[in-house]
Amino acid sequence: MRELVRTNDAVLISAIDALLNGAQIEHMIVDQNMSVLEGSIGIFPRRILVGEDQLTAARRLLAEAGLGNELRPDVR
Repeated sequence: MRELVRTNDAVLISAIDALLNGAQIEHMIVDQNMSVLEGSIGIFPRRILVGEDQLTAARRLLAEAGLGNELRPDVR
């Protein structure tokens, strides 16, 4: 799994989740349960991970949706 996006913005996470689901791109949202430790103040970013085989399609989808500036650098 590769990191696609890292953000504290819950609305952005929901929007990206909906886009990826609509395109049938398998993904995981991790670090959601950190809010219990932080008291729900949003200091710990959530991450969206996608499989290596779907990374290019996911990056293209977000770029076409105008969210390209939210993408993590594609480094190995």
